Amino acid sequence: MSRAKLLYSMTVSVDGFVADREGRIDWSAPDEELFRAHLARVSELGATLLGRRLYETMLVWETDPSLRGSEAGAAFADVWSALPKVVFSRTLHSVQGNARLARAPLAEEIEATLDASDGPVEIGGAELAGAAVTLGLVDELRIFRCPIVLGGGTPYLPPLTEPLRLELLEARTFPSRILYERYARV
Repeated sequence: MSRAKLLYSMTVSVDGFVADREGRIDWSAPDEELFRAHLARVSELGATLLGRRLYETMLVWETDPSLRGSEAGAAFADVWSALPKVVFSRTLHSVQGNARLARAPLAEEIEATLDASDGPVEIGGAELAGAAVTLGLVDELRIFRCPIVLGGGTPYLPPLTEPLRLELLEARTFPSRILYERYARV
């Protein structure tokens, strides 16, 4: 049996930011078709590793019943709630739902999660994922590129000391003009 893959998937601006200078992500709200693509993507995961901010942002899918108002919303809430989560935080003392706080160093938590997973594992939160990229642990980058230039904010990728060679595996443009790019680390 082969090891599960570690994926880093986020929505970014054309200039490579996942949040603007104020930390806002409202510019990246998905339309219905893109939301369905995210539902399909998350449905394939075996687990997810999250930084505190992303965990807190996504927690509404487990706690806010109003997000279940549509068939797609209810399906996403079900999938997200069932997904095992490992949360990295220096400030949280507890987490809710199908989540646990990370106790070991990042590389050890990633390895343990990949070993225990029956599907790909996604890592999210730019700082956390950036640390995994720096360690050479991310197998695929999955970018949903919005047609907006922010000019600053939270970068998708950290500064690297060596080039990160990639192979384009897939590209697709959604009707909302979001460009999906999927790359494997070479």
